[in-house]
Amino acid sequence: MDYRKSATEVLAAIGGSKNIASAAHCATRLRLVIVDNGKVDKKTIENIEGVKGVFEASGQLQIIYGTGTVDKVYDEFINVAGISGATKEEAKAAAAANTNIFQRFIKTLGDIFVPIIPAIVASGFLMGIMNALDFMVKNGFLNIDTTSSIYVFANLFSNIAYVFLPILIGFSAAGVFGGNQYLGAVIGMIMIHPNLVNAWNIATATDIPMQNVFFGLWKIKMVGYQGHVIPIMISVWVMSHIEKRLHKVIPAMFDLFATPLISVFVTGYLALAAIGPVFVIVENAFLNAVQMLIAIPFGVGSFIMGALYAPTVVMGIHHMYTIIDLGQIAKYGVTYWLPLASAVNVAQGGACLAVAVKTKDPKIKSLCFPSSLSAFMGITEPAIFGVNLRFFKPFIAGCLGGAVGAMFASIIRLGATGTGVTGIFGILLTLSNPVGYILTFIIAMAVAFAASWVLTPSSLIDANLNAEPVDENKNAQALGSVDEAKEDKDLRVEVKPVKEVPVDVASPLGGKIVSMEETKDETFIAGILGKGVCIIPDGDTVYAPDNGTVIALMGHAVGMKLENGVELIVHVGVNTVELGGKHFEALVANGEKFKKGQALMKFDSKAISEAGYLMTTPVLVTNSFEYSDVTCAPFGDVAVGDKILTAIK
Repeated sequence: MDYRKSATEVLAAIGGSKNIASAAHCATRLRLVIVDNGKVDKKTIENIEGVKGVFEASGQLQIIYGTGTVDKVYDEFINVAGISGATKEEAKAAAAANTNIFQRFIKTLGDIFVPIIPAIVASGFLMGIMNALDFMVKNGFLNIDTTSSIYVFANLFSNIAYVFLPILIGFSAAGVFGGNQYLGAVIGMIMIHPNLVNAWNIATATDIPMQNVFFGLWKIKMVGYQGHVIPIMISVWVMSHIEKRLHKVIPAMFDLFATPLISVFVTGYLALAAIGPVFVIVENAFLNAVQMLIAIPFGVGSFIMGALYAPTVVMGIHHMYTIIDLGQIAKYGVTYWLPLASAVNVAQGGACLAVAVKTKDPKIKSLCFPSSLSAFMGITEPAIFGVNLRFFKPFIAGCLGGAVGAMFASIIRLGATGTGVTGIFGILLTLSNPVGYILTFIIAMAVAFAASWVLTPSSLIDANLNAEPVDENKNAQALGSVDEAKEDKDLRVEVKPVKEVPVDVASPLGGKIVSMEETKDETFIAGILGKGVCIIPDGDTVYAPDNGTVIALMGHAVGMKLENGVELIVHVGVNTVELGGKHFEALVANGEKFKKGQALMKFDSKAISEAGYLMTTPVLVTNSFEYSDVTCAPFGDVAVGDKILTAIK
């Protein structure tokens, strides 16, 4: 591969060096912050030699090259562009600065809610299961002991994340805003203090105490903020700014006790006296507007939102919908928004599946099938960015299918007991009406599949198969011939077919093999960087699976070429490139040879997790294209040295 040529073509396709705000790279991707995205020709970039994919995320244009290639392209890119390279943190800061205030707000919401989604999902699933069991027991469909400890405890646990949601939000928000996370949790505790009237009991409360605030300026109701989101976030934002300011002005000898005391007291007072009462009104107005839209007769409002939902995913602003889900659960006991989102996600999978069935291009087919399956599981990025947007008409078909599915869900008043999970497993959140959810799933997928099939011409998706065949050279002449009469009858040459031996790859980590979907990274899920497994490590060291050579060392990831011909990358964690090597220690150098079982890298799992990053670690065969198949070990526990991959020629 000509790295300089590839870099030069990328530079031309993005609009030249003047259109670059910042340039950096990780183990697999060229990460560019662009001044004017309108000058970027993504289609041209996709067809450049070595490029495996291109998409926008977090204010960056990410061009996927793969390990062992991206660093070489990056070096040439810096040279031809005549710019200086940036660190990952600098690129991240530049990307943030390159976004408008609304985009930064949406990113902030995502940063707050993504870490707490597992807790919300766990409670939502359990609530759905318990509601379904209660229904079946009360109607005589099931006979179980509802006084058993398992049943009683399950009921107790089922809504715990929602009961104490302000504490979770407070802790997470403080980390995002740069405040002390434990103080953020305290602010959440203050806003649901047991001495306040529980927000869920207001309707039945006969006597709500009042309190004069700001020296009698006005009165407030002594009511808690269970189930509320916006007031908590605003309060913690205020606390974080107060705390950071106090750290600067209070002498060090008093800072330890004075700063937390003042921060908590001042913020707590403001939260109960002003921030909470004001922003509850704002939050309720927003939720009422959303519900009015969904409640438009015949599902017209949901049809519109279903059509527009996928474009908001493309724009990266879909994290704001978490507020709707949580607000509706607090207000109505269920969210009517999640089934809408699920219909949209499934529809994009249906549109992608139509492309997979219709295309004759094996490369596109191999990309489409896993991408559609991922969408059916609720993760749409591989289908949207890898397939549907690439050909565009499948994306429009997916929007249409999502609109029809959302309309149906609205008509039957389909609600979910939790949030964070869509697609197939979303049925666990709608156990009160599983048939309705299945029908929504089928309708959205079927409409999108049919529309994609009709709208997408074969010439569009099979363009690479239409190249003119090479003409036969009819003038070619043999350089010599064999006279059969003079053929040596005693000479016998037996040609034996070469039997390729499958190559096994041992695990470089101990831990647990899980689905690649748990990375929540469209590049890994779609297999763009190669086939492989995903491991949640239980140790702190990456070991060499065999003898080989280090070909890429990026702090958070190590790429290697084994003596058996397999090229492997171990990418510790997801988006850990943003740590800039913090919490990682390389034990080898780039280009260094190593022996089987040798320690290659150490990492601090606890610190990485506390920083908000997933520890799901892809182990990928980056030269998968050289093999007819790469098989993976089943999910479950794995030890260092266990066979996890088999590459077959």
